[in-house]
Amino acid sequence: MSLSALKNRQERGFLDGQFLIAMPGMADINFARTVVYICAHSDAGAMGFVINRPQNLTFTDVLLHLDMIKNDDAILLPKGARDFPIQTGGPVESGRGFVLHSDDYLSDSSIPVSDDICLTATLDIVRAISKGGGPKRATMLLGYAGWGSGQLEGEVSNNGWLNCAASEDLIFDRCLEAKYDRVLASMGVTPAMLSPQAGHA
Repeated sequence: MSLSALKNRQERGFLDGQFLIAMPGMADINFARTVVYICAHSDAGAMGFVINRPQNLTFTDVLLHLDMIKNDDAILLPKGARDFPIQTGGPVESGRGFVLHSDDYLSDSSIPVSDDICLTATLDIVRAISKGGGPKRATMLLGYAGWGSGQLEGEVSNNGWLNCAASEDLIFDRCLEAKYDRVLASMGVTPAMLSPQAGHA
């Protein structure tokens, strides 16, 4: 599923607004020990963002790359902009930035993902953040995770993922290293309880 499909979706699928938690047997190294926030799920496929993978780039690096500031201006950025979190959102379009954020900031290009969370992938939000404005809670993700029609359902049925309701606090929590275990703990599960083997009754 693409960003345009997300914008034009007619209804929400059953995994919309859910966390996917990779099972120990996850074969794809892109998703080992990841938590993915699903933004859209339908018969056409699914789109989401890994929310617990760090990114080596800083927000200042992004602004410099986009020619929005010069090297000498970096020190003048508001502290919130200098510390703004950048994460690896997934293997698809990994050079493209997406901002997942609270709904207190909206532009013409913002797409509601849930009742409280929006997605904006245009420069207006980057400019707002660089000036100390923008949403109260947000993170920038480079790339996204995408699945074709029926692909994600197959992975879930083959014991590739657990799913649970998403928590805004965990989406925007900056402690990435502990997020996998914390999402499992919110379900009453520990990693030791998970089997790497697929099982069917």
